[in-house]
Amino acid sequence: MTEQPLVTVVVVSYNGDDWLDRCLGALLVDARPRVPFEVVVVDNGSDAPTRAVLARWSTQVRVHYSAENLGFGRACNLAVSLSEAPRIVLLNPDAVVRPECIDALIDALDRNPGAGIVGGRTIRPDGTLEPSSCWGRPTLWSLFCFATGLSTALRGSTVFDPESLGGWERDTERRVDIVTGCLLATDRTTWDRLGGFDERFFMYGEDADLSLRARKMGFQPRITPHAVAVHAVGASSDRKAHKNRLLMTGKATLARTLWSGPGSRVALALLTIGVLVRATGETLLRSRNPAWRPLMADLGWTRGWSGVTRTP
Repeated sequence: MTEQPLVTVVVVSYNGDDWLDRCLGALLVDARPRVPFEVVVVDNGSDAPTRAVLARWSTQVRVHYSAENLGFGRACNLAVSLSEAPRIVLLNPDAVVRPECIDALIDALDRNPGAGIVGGRTIRPDGTLEPSSCWGRPTLWSLFCFATGLSTALRGSTVFDPESLGGWERDTERRVDIVTGCLLATDRTTWDRLGGFDERFFMYGEDADLSLRARKMGFQPRITPHAVAVHAVGASSDRKAHKNRLLMTGKATLARTLWSGPGSRVALALLTIGVLVRATGETLLRSRNPAWRPLMADLGWTRGWSGVTRTP
């Protein structure tokens, strides 16, 4: 790339060679942005197949190989520190951008200077909505709904599942509380003012913390439906258990940052109850008790509950 890049696309890789190859292929070939850009990859100690993918793209991307898994937030901070472009886009290695995606993110940033952070619309490989590009702010009420199973049994309810933002298809431009790190754009000035990701978060929760800190500073993060990426979902039960541990560790760390004293203790208790309810349901479901099926969209809770009590 001969032009000075105006955008740095940050990718943090950790195994998953097939999707990483698709991710880089879309960025660099199939859906290449019009805006001058660079790609910086921090690899978190991946295995040989992933390193082979990075070697194939090494003439078009900057790769930093870490000997250990730094975690998502810390690796993103490192990647940003290795770049100089005035705009930053974070992209998951299992996300495949559609044409115009990166350009639409930058356009939305430029049109909405008060946003600070902009996200897009993620879809599943089958073309259906993958809603996790953004969320609502966690509250004690939303955690109560999680603890009691209401947020799962009444998935998509604006009252009982408020963090999901109801039935909104992410098909209109809208302000949101949280833009997730799978597809997130910001400018370097904002990133520096926020201090990047809080490295107490290993993986999950760091993007919620970043967005909520941005809102506290007066920014109004938003989603643009014109920035579309395919985001891979689905894994084995064992991987879901590991993901749930990481997810709940992130949620617990976020709860400790949002509330103090009694509020923090209540939030952690509600998270713990919610995980135990699902672990119980998973056990009963394995014994073929159908009454728990509405609460068990995902398995992996029995071995994945310990993250709530883990200290940051």
